[in-house]
Amino acid sequence: MLFCCSGTYAADILVEAESFSNKGGWVVDQQFMDLMGSPYLMAHGLGTPVADATTEVTFPEKGTYHVYVRTFNWTSPWTTQEGPGRFALKVGNKKLPAVLGSQGSEWYWQPAGKVTISQMQTTLSLVDLTGFNGRCDAIYFTTEEGQLPPSDLAALEAFRKKMLHIPARPMQTETYDLVVVGGGIAGMCAAATAARMGCNVALINDRPVLGGNNSAEIRVHLGGTIEMEPNPGLGRMIREFGHARQGNANPAEAYEDEKKEAFIAREENVTLFANYRAIAVETSGNKIVSVTVRHIETGEEILFQAPLFSDCTGDGTIGFLAGADYRMGRESREEFGEELAPEVADDLTMGSSVQWYSIDTRKKAGFPRFRYGIEFNEVNSEKVTMGEWKWETGMNLDPIRDFERIRDYGLLVVFSNWSFLKNDLKDNDAYKNRALGWVAYVAGKRESRRLLGDYILKQDDIDKNVFHEDASFSASWSIDLHFPDPDNSVHFPGQEFKAATRHIYIYPYAIPYRCLYSRNIDNLFMAGRDISVTHVALGTVRVMRTTGMMGEVVGMAASLCKKYDTTPRRVYQAHLQELKALMKEGAGKKEGIPDNQRFNEQRFLDTPRALK
Repeated sequence: MLFCCSGTYAADILVEAESFSNKGGWVVDQQFMDLMGSPYLMAHGLGTPVADATTEVTFPEKGTYHVYVRTFNWTSPWTTQEGPGRFALKVGNKKLPAVLGSQGSEWYWQPAGKVTISQMQTTLSLVDLTGFNGRCDAIYFTTEEGQLPPSDLAALEAFRKKMLHIPARPMQTETYDLVVVGGGIAGMCAAATAARMGCNVALINDRPVLGGNNSAEIRVHLGGTIEMEPNPGLGRMIREFGHARQGNANPAEAYEDEKKEAFIAREENVTLFANYRAIAVETSGNKIVSVTVRHIETGEEILFQAPLFSDCTGDGTIGFLAGADYRMGRESREEFGEELAPEVADDLTMGSSVQWYSIDTRKKAGFPRFRYGIEFNEVNSEKVTMGEWKWETGMNLDPIRDFERIRDYGLLVVFSNWSFLKNDLKDNDAYKNRALGWVAYVAGKRESRRLLGDYILKQDDIDKNVFHEDASFSASWSIDLHFPDPDNSVHFPGQEFKAATRHIYIYPYAIPYRCLYSRNIDNLFMAGRDISVTHVALGTVRVMRTTGMMGEVVGMAASLCKKYDTTPRRVYQAHLQELKALMKEGAGKKEGIPDNQRFNEQRFLDTPRALK
């Protein structure tokens, strides 16, 4: 497109990297859109350069263009040396001279050189040089040197929309009975249940696969117990798509993503919008009017209208954007009388895991030296061939604002430790033939915002198995609160990358329905780790079979909201008996479902106990 600058016309073009038609070996990373404005492409090659990403572009005119690339040296929080995420840009057959992605300490527009365009239709290629997570957000060509796009996020958003001809308000509007945002286990069950009970449902998921932490992208197994009293029907639905194998950080096929996809595809009343991320919420009074979503590759935006919304994002994103009340961090011991809470409230949260494993290649396998600010040695190195949930980072950082740094530190320690084992460990026979087989780049997050409902579940409810008239799903998992591993803290004080826990076993208890809707946004449900609980209580409800049952309850309540043209709160006040009957029956199929999905690592006592 053409636009005016300083009294002259400059020809320019903006290319979003995530829109490349051929991604090659690069991956689309959307996890940090809220922080930096858009997704980006990343060369996640585990130390081996990935195949080029390519796309065709049409320039507005022939001539000489100055080129700028928005990129980030991802190891800059830990070292001032040149970073490992190096890549280059090819325009047609010409590779520009600049090495990109290895300088600076924040996302910025790096000069890449200049190029003469003689053919208006040209191929762009991102050329990975290292396989160590080089990242490219966008490429900007202009005939006027020094004319950079803005760096401020608000200004950059406006610039992007102008350059890419994206209207200020989405042109496409969709209307449903219920909009579920988040395609993890909770969101899947909420959408399917509401659909089976007569609602027309939109399920919005910002990744190409369903399942959230249980997907092959993150690889956490399903925890918790289903089909328990007082509502034994809840959880049977999970048998329809749950995986049969146990364990974290296993090969991708163990998580059976195809079963999740087929499960949702079979629901006639559910429309799945894969690869769309919610970016804005419009409210009127205390109600959500619409949610705007953006495709993570094309940038296409859609506006969703509905009388009801369910926040199954994990981060409580919809609630946050709508102005819902929420908490983050640990409450004080005094506030809710929780013995397990700290004396003084703080910001500590459970962290995010970057899981990984290595494979035996049966021949000598090399690995590049990787040392970027974190030093491993004979004493502090982790002499292991895989890492699962315990490889957890970010407990002392903000799980929203610092999330890219949290995930990147997870990558940093995996690569740094593996480099030491392969290249410097004296007795490394166990590692000579091994190569990294898989390292997650989508981090498995445990805790961030918790949206507040009419009831906040606390430790006392668990210890005493308190009766609630609106008892809904039941939790069986122990009070499982992660904290920095003391042994890891000795070697990496303040920069721990491993977690520990102490399982405090419980008696199964039922959680009030009032924890599943917002106390100040009248038409907002929530299911997943963002429900109305304290930090302590989150330790027992956050596992995924349990969150799936939350989703079922939300779907049932949504059907009653539609039936009676009412709100989530009024379901509790006026239609609780009907909801109880639905919960006891459950929404899962009763025939043709395997009997291998009921239990997974029971973490409860068979008799009640009082915490001493």
